[in-house]
Amino acid sequence: MKYDFIGLRSQSINGVKNPMLTLVGTITERNYKFIVLADGKEIDYTLDIVNNVGDFALFSTFDNSVKVIEVFIEIDNKKYFISRLENISIIKAYKKIVNYIKNFLNIIKSIFITIFKGIKFFWNEYHFLVPPKMWGKYFRHFIQRIKERGIKLYNNPFDLVDYNDWIEKFEEHQDYTKQKYEPLISIIIPVYNIEKKYLSECLDSILNQSYQNFEICIADDCSKNKETISTLKEYEKKDKRIKVVYRKENGHISACSNSALDIAKGEYIALVDDDDLLTPDALAEVVKVLNKNKKIDFIYSDEDKINLYGKRCDPNFKPNFSPDTLLSLNYICHLSVIRKKLVTKVGGFEIGLEGAQDYDLFLKVTELTNNIYHIPKILYHWRMVEGSTSMTMDNKNYALDKGKIAISNALKRRKIDADVMVDDKSLYYFVNYKIKKEPLVSIIIPTKDYAETLDTCLKSLFKKTEYHNYEVIVVNNNSEKKETYDLFNNYKKKYSNFNVVDANYEFNYSKINNDAVKKSKGEYICLLNNDTEIITPQWLNIMVGFASQKHIGTVGAKLLYPDNTVQHGGIILGLGGVASHAYIGSSKEDLGIYGRLRVPYNYAGNTAACMVVSKDKFLEVGGLEEDLKVAYNDVDFNIKLLEKGYYNVFVPQVEIYHYESKTRGLDTTSKKMERFTKEQEYMYKKFNDIINNDPFYNCNFSKRGWFMLPTKK
Repeated sequence: MKYDFIGLRSQSINGVKNPMLTLVGTITERNYKFIVLADGKEIDYTLDIVNNVGDFALFSTFDNSVKVIEVFIEIDNKKYFISRLENISIIKAYKKIVNYIKNFLNIIKSIFITIFKGIKFFWNEYHFLVPPKMWGKYFRHFIQRIKERGIKLYNNPFDLVDYNDWIEKFEEHQDYTKQKYEPLISIIIPVYNIEKKYLSECLDSILNQSYQNFEICIADDCSKNKETISTLKEYEKKDKRIKVVYRKENGHISACSNSALDIAKGEYIALVDDDDLLTPDALAEVVKVLNKNKKIDFIYSDEDKINLYGKRCDPNFKPNFSPDTLLSLNYICHLSVIRKKLVTKVGGFEIGLEGAQDYDLFLKVTELTNNIYHIPKILYHWRMVEGSTSMTMDNKNYALDKGKIAISNALKRRKIDADVMVDDKSLYYFVNYKIKKEPLVSIIIPTKDYAETLDTCLKSLFKKTEYHNYEVIVVNNNSEKKETYDLFNNYKKKYSNFNVVDANYEFNYSKINNDAVKKSKGEYICLLNNDTEIITPQWLNIMVGFASQKHIGTVGAKLLYPDNTVQHGGIILGLGGVASHAYIGSSKEDLGIYGRLRVPYNYAGNTAACMVVSKDKFLEVGGLEEDLKVAYNDVDFNIKLLEKGYYNVFVPQVEIYHYESKTRGLDTTSKKMERFTKEQEYMYKKFNDIINNDPFYNCNFSKRGWFMLPTKK
């Protein structure tokens, strides 16, 4: 039977000896109760409200002798039938066998995918610069590494076993030693109808902190649950640092949090939900940071979740402060510690933005300070249980809409004209900056012969580009073939904004582009490879919109191989060497970790195969480094912009095919390998610190596979 207020996505009974009922779906009601019957008798169940936006997962175990399981939901004293499943052993046994076969086939599939991606990654990482005579050396190195480390090169953070294996091997907690500066930290906890078990564990995790100069400021939002009130009374008596405000009416999470904020006396506030847990050294780690720099106003850490069975899972290893990423999603979340006077200055938690009140606060505070610090350690555990915040969202769209409003308000405060849209797949956000008057963009395309390849690029550019005010500068580097010059002449006749300049000297990618920039007229520069093909008609509108923001350096696009797998998803420093592209070989349809292939993210840099940057910023850092003739000149350029305080942004809304170095061919000669090695050494000498510590790639991640975890130290 179907009802408007609930929808089931899956329902099953699994397990032969120990059967378990699983129901997964979405519910739009706030006040409800499930009833699970086993052969007519009510049994216990566990309910997980996922992300507090209406999605739920219900689990219930029962005796194998039970024949029928029925599920009802009770709303306003009315009982509605939801589901009926039969506990038939032969069906479960069949499912188990099928799952074993599927798992085996998935293992075989994973092996082939790993080999394929490994080969693709290897060649792209070395820019096709490894001569055949060196293959033996790398093969022996690979075999030796297998002997030392085993076949498994990294752990998947979203695999429960892998992640807990990483925790056991890598996670370290240190005892607190007294610091010179020990500020009072006020921990803000809004409470509403929370079970004693979870509230007690939350408060105990704070009371057991190694750093003890804190106060716990709790506001109860007029809870009706007597257990909640009695637990609060109990803890008030237990420790004088626990202060509780009992609100006389329910005002929801923003008003409740403000009530807790009103009684806070600390120099800093820390935000904690009423059922979550802090690690024993969470506050100590914060205070250590403040003793190194008292000017820090905002500190946030990494976090993970605790599932229904008490296992840690789903870690969020975050980058250092990333303003454009923050406009795509609230990546900061927990643990967050903020100087109280800044929170007071922005007016605390916004009434009317319940569900996105923390997000709104972070956006406001980051407009007032650049003194923001990220601790790359898991200091906060978000518990996956029903009612994990003081207010459950009515439905998924509610929370999404509030987040959209928070971003729109931030853009208005910053006097930025832009639209905010929700990505329908990742459910994160995309800011579309409006351009009132299109500035001139100079699109620079170096080339040497391969007229057919260049023609594909130019056709797509002129036919698909919706942006109007641009010039195309093709830089001719020693072309020899007649068809190349015929192509040049053809485009000169057809398009008044097409021009060819000669660069008749030895190939030097940096010098070729620098010389072209000197001859360009545009306010913005777009570096574009001749072996690309435009897919997204609005590509230049979107990229110029981002590049026009004062704080942004380079803007990059999602580049795809012809087979619709990813060639570029942002540059990560230190990955497999000096740098590499994220998500090489991933499907075009992949979301990426926390939507990285769907919404804009700050990265250390972008490939110059398709890059937009303002001309002023290009010249400010001296353009491309001409000592780097072939490799890493774009990486060098991106890092120079980072050093000037700009942020580079990868924008996956723009998709472009990249046919990968057709005109250069395979650089496998010893001479070219020697040049590549020198350019690699140049980068390490010049930028060793940042290469080893990419601020936008969490240091806990592996340097062998993007967004994976290492297996051994």
